[in-house]
Amino acid sequence: MSIIGAAFGYSRTVLAVLLFILIAGSIAYQDIPKESEPDIDIPIIYVTMSHEGISPEDAERLLIRPMEQELKSIEGIKEMRSTGYEGGANVLLEFDAGFDSDAALRDVREGVDLAKGNLPMATDDPEVHEVNFSLFPVVVVILSGVAPDRALYRLARELKDEIEGIGQVLEVNIAGNRSEVVEVIVDPLRLERYGLDPALAAATVKSSNMLVAAGVQDTGKGRFSIKVPGLFESIRDIADLPVLVDGDAVVSVRDIAEVRRTFRDPTSFARVNGKTAVALEVSKRSGENVIETIEQVRAVVNNKQAQWPQTLRETVEVSYSQDRSDQIRTMLNDLQNSVISAVILVMVVVISTLGVRSGLLVGIAIPGSFLTALLTLFLLDVSLNIVVLFSLILAVGMLVDGAIVVVEFADRKLSEGLPRRRAYLQASGRMAAPIIASTATTLAAFLPLVFWPGVVGEFMKFLPMTVLITLIASLLMALIFVPTVGSLIGKKTTISERAQRALLAGEHGELDNVDGFTGRYLSLLKGAVKRPGSVLISAVGVLIGVFFLYGTIGPGVEFFPDVEPDNAQIQVRARGNLSISEQDEIMRAVERRVLDVGGIRTFYTHVGADKNNEEAEDIVGSVSLEFADWRLRPRVSEIFQTLDRRLQDLSGVIIDLRKEEGGPSVGKPLQLQLSSVYPELLEAAASQVRTRFDGMVGLNSIEDSRPLPGIDWTLVVDRTQAAKYGIDISGIGNTIQMTTGGYKIGEYRPDDSEDEIDIRVRFPTIDRTVTGLNAVRINTASGAVPVSNFVKREARQKTGMLSRVDGLRVVTVKADVDEGILADDKLRELQDWLKQSPLDSRIQVDFKGEDEEQAKAQAFLGKAFLVALFLMALILVTQFNSFYQAALILFAVVMSTVGVLIGLIATQSPFGIVMNGIGVIALAGIVVNNNIVLIDTYARLRETVKDPVEAVLRTGVQRLRPVLLTTATTVLGLMPMVFGINIDFFTREVTQGAPSTQWWTQLSTSIVFGLSFATILTLVVTPSALVLQANVSTWWADRRQKRLAPS
Repeated sequence: MSIIGAAFGYSRTVLAVLLFILIAGSIAYQDIPKESEPDIDIPIIYVTMSHEGISPEDAERLLIRPMEQELKSIEGIKEMRSTGYEGGANVLLEFDAGFDSDAALRDVREGVDLAKGNLPMATDDPEVHEVNFSLFPVVVVILSGVAPDRALYRLARELKDEIEGIGQVLEVNIAGNRSEVVEVIVDPLRLERYGLDPALAAATVKSSNMLVAAGVQDTGKGRFSIKVPGLFESIRDIADLPVLVDGDAVVSVRDIAEVRRTFRDPTSFARVNGKTAVALEVSKRSGENVIETIEQVRAVVNNKQAQWPQTLRETVEVSYSQDRSDQIRTMLNDLQNSVISAVILVMVVVISTLGVRSGLLVGIAIPGSFLTALLTLFLLDVSLNIVVLFSLILAVGMLVDGAIVVVEFADRKLSEGLPRRRAYLQASGRMAAPIIASTATTLAAFLPLVFWPGVVGEFMKFLPMTVLITLIASLLMALIFVPTVGSLIGKKTTISERAQRALLAGEHGELDNVDGFTGRYLSLLKGAVKRPGSVLISAVGVLIGVFFLYGTIGPGVEFFPDVEPDNAQIQVRARGNLSISEQDEIMRAVERRVLDVGGIRTFYTHVGADKNNEEAEDIVGSVSLEFADWRLRPRVSEIFQTLDRRLQDLSGVIIDLRKEEGGPSVGKPLQLQLSSVYPELLEAAASQVRTRFDGMVGLNSIEDSRPLPGIDWTLVVDRTQAAKYGIDISGIGNTIQMTTGGYKIGEYRPDDSEDEIDIRVRFPTIDRTVTGLNAVRINTASGAVPVSNFVKREARQKTGMLSRVDGLRVVTVKADVDEGILADDKLRELQDWLKQSPLDSRIQVDFKGEDEEQAKAQAFLGKAFLVALFLMALILVTQFNSFYQAALILFAVVMSTVGVLIGLIATQSPFGIVMNGIGVIALAGIVVNNNIVLIDTYARLRETVKDPVEAVLRTGVQRLRPVLLTTATTVLGLMPMVFGINIDFFTREVTQGAPSTQWWTQLSTSIVFGLSFATILTLVVTPSALVLQANVSTWWADRRQKRLAPS
């Protein structure tokens, strides 16, 4: 290898490059952005439209349909979901993962601009929102206490301005903030007495609240700007506005109404630990360091808090919730300790086998590969997150394999008396081909995972990416850096006389002299190669038998591992036309029962439904729970049992306890979506499905999106009768609005507000009742007339929220599964029921949520495994120029899955589609390595040893130590993850079951069991198969010779 020779010739240059990698990698590790989960683009953009007072049916017809018409032609849309509700609508566009977010956002904005012209005049401008992990709050600053609302809002606005001044902060949203409004509370009798019309009042306000740019006057003797002040600057300007003039008599607004600046009627409340609160949700810029950003936010808040008056400091409490820096510190610390544990275990094995000096030479590959990978990731603008850190743990055992093989071979040559420079040059050159081939096959196994589609793929792609970079770095370490350093400091390892005899016997000595562990292995191998056909048939029998056994008694399948969460939510559902105060009373009853439950750091209560999410419509509020440190609290399942016990006596409400989902969010595990072009069919079908869900054992938190029971008041106008009085729908509507949220007559922007404030005319509270609707009087040319003369009030079934997917009306039935129940089993039960009791053929049935993502992941991983096998086969055929030997190695890969299934049966763990699936593919890349080195050694020996059995036995003796060593390093590197053990080397604390290790237990277990089983195959079945090949070749050659021989 000319490159290797050049490296030995310029050893000082190689050492300088190694030093640069170590220093630059260390700096990159300090500076790389640190996050808990990968910062991925969620392929969702949604448009919200507000139109005060609009009904769901009108929202569907007037808002959703025009918007859908313009947006449906945008390229790359996977699904379009729309919801119409009272007061507005939203259209959610889901794109294919990995989409160009900038181009999609531009297309959506252009579509929205086109649709604006088709929306009603009174509809607010549609808002376009992008969903992104970096847009989620990294910390929530909470202001709570007994201070007045206005004081809390003012403090929140001041803090918002200060925090947004931090460079790393993208934006700050104030949650729990109520919009301001100027209410003109008008007495209906005075309105009637003066014959005032609301529309006329609106026109008067508009003409009196104008910016008049009068211009500039240049007289030749001076230049003067002319001003005509016309904008309202305070509510006094509104109160003094004349609305009626009769001669010298002027009636102003203050004569017929009370003008006050206040807040809109509440639609929601927010509390923290039972106290009124305003929350500032802080989002960071993409690629910024979360920990540094949150430290700066806390510093700004503390500095601002110190400037508050004494009374505010005593009454307003500042707290922090959802602080991702604590979570990231804990998780990264746990995983970093796992990396250290893995490195120590690997080094102990290597040093105990190869000696201190050779062991430390192998050890150079670990920091060298890690820091090269971190430097590359830093340059690629990838953050350090749990997926990247686990990838490093996974790679620890693999990246030393090449270095072990080279150092072990050099050690063997040093024992034979070669000088160290020549020994390491020969080892590097001789082992280059098998090491490159084995690394290439491992890369081939991981390569297809980089192209994993969907949100899960975007989330997991950092694993193959990190492993690929680390393994390429380890290849350079094994073939260039380690041998170069070894040629300078390498030394013959002092080994026992028995080990020396075994080494020499393996090379060209007498095999009968081998004793100890190697001797026992040799005896086993001798027995196996006598009956190679039986050994191979037994292996195939075990393969089929274990697959059959797992199919019979296997624990089933799951999508993603169940991880101990840091957050959870109590969702409270209740039905009926509940006012916001009634909803608040229900939530206070929930708070009284749960605020003293142990193990929970923060209770964040939100009263009222959130229209812009896809949760159940009958949710009246939720309590978000932030748990204490997992080491200091009971498990979440125990906390949930306590909450369930305390809340079960609440009558008339449904309590849903929801854990934060680990990994990509997929919603409830069971989701059945019914859609049809005939909306009238959906309710009966949904009722049928809901009855089935209710009758199934093992389900909880069942919900559906059918209209809720309740009534809406419909005012039916007799247009003919109204026309007799000279009244139109607009006039009636304006007056009726004064009995609800108020009729908007204008807006103004005071100096102390960032936004324009609406001016709304309303009747007093006593007149804003359902029965008062009949008593409303409208001024006409012939005097005031009761609306009951031409308006009929009717109670109709409440419509609630209307959902559409891709233009079709849909109803969804959802459920969670009980602890210990597999969603996959319940899904099959549902599918069987649908086959036996099919729904109307005009209704389309789709399984959404976890099942949809599981099916996609399963399909992709199956294809990825086949592609990986093909790529490996290509490399192996190129390496050995033999289909049989390539097929033999691939057979070992397939056999390694037997070890995975045995491990799952032994631990009674379900097969995780994502984690075990990746484990099997990763295992394929690891298993081939030992087989490649083994077969490569056999091929070299066959050039000098004619007897295939002797060649196989010598190969076994020579390769036993490196095969067991590479297996032991990979297995021990993953052991902390398999047992979930975490050793903190700085605080000398040992913990078990940390959430960070729960993520990866399935994947680690797959590799440990699969590799352990595959190693037995490599050492016994592979040599037997090589002998079988030689026997068959000899038999075939003899047969041909007999046939060709003259009779």
